Amino acid sequence: MDTEQGLQDAAIFLMSLGEEEAAEVFKHLSPKEVQRLGETIARMRAVTKEKVDQVIEKFTHEAASQSLLVSDTDNYVRSVLRRALGDDKASLLIDRILQGGDVSGIESLKWMDPASVAELLRNEHPQILAAILVHLDFEQSAGVLKNFTERMRNEVMLRIATLEGIQPAALKDLNEVLYKVLAGGDKIRKSSLGGVKAAAEIINLMGTSLEASVIDSIRENDGDLAQKIMDKMFTFEDLLKLDNKAIQLVLKEVSSDTLVIALKGASAELKEKILTNMSSRAAESLREDLETRGPVRLSEVEAQQKDILKLVRRLSDEGQIMLAGGGDDSFV
Repeated sequence: MDTEQGLQDAAIFLMSLGEEEAAEVFKHLSPKEVQRLGETIARMRAVTKEKVDQVIEKFTHEAASQSLLVSDTDNYVRSVLRRALGDDKASLLIDRILQGGDVSGIESLKWMDPASVAELLRNEHPQILAAILVHLDFEQSAGVLKNFTERMRNEVMLRIATLEGIQPAALKDLNEVLYKVLAGGDKIRKSSLGGVKAAAEIINLMGTSLEASVIDSIRENDGDLAQKIMDKMFTFEDLLKLDNKAIQLVLKEVSSDTLVIALKGASAELKEKILTNMSSRAAESLREDLETRGPVRLSEVEAQQKDILKLVRRLSDEGQIMLAGGGDDSFV
């Protein structure tokens, strides 16, 4: 589902399955994936039978006979999300997908876009913001912080980086559900969220335009802490540290267009390393694309680099490649 075409195909395939089967698929997706698929389905109005057959053939030969789509996509989205997520979570997404409604609450934040989360939390104390953001997906937290002022963003990141744990009592007024999860009875004293690695992950996903400002601000307060965070960060240029086998695994899953845009902001050394790990024909094509591609916005370059870094981290989590840590012998 990394491309628009992939989203379209996944949406068509799910609609051909029927509500119960589609709901089972939704149960295994992240909030962001559910939202993107739900929005794609909601926008669909007509699909040719040829396209349906093509998609079904692509996913599985056994489902070739299931080519009927639903007539009311709005009701389909409501029904499938309720089956998959339950009424509470489904209601959080349904309004946003179909009408653009708003939600609140710590658990609910995971189902909202970063700009809406930022608006909801804009007036909270930095320490409270830090305690909340470490519970979200790191990419979502990075997106939320981008919507804050520079001063607030830097203050919150400093607190995230120095957060050693969260006392349940400090959060009980923010969200009852979260309090129960963290407290878990009298035996649990605190939850080990936050810290240097969490800060590094979030800063990684902010993009280079904000990265330097945040690090510099933390360095002013604590130089050693800033260095520890930098040691845990893995940037696009750090692809140079990967061996050739790892680079080749990454390239297998990256589209040529994504690669061209991402490399527009890369060093000559990194470009050369990428090119040497491609077939001569593919390398020649990439060189031509890099030469002929016109100016690209920095935000677009960073977005494509971020997508590649997400892929690298996934491959690392799956054990297919290893990312060397900064100043120690650990792996991140």
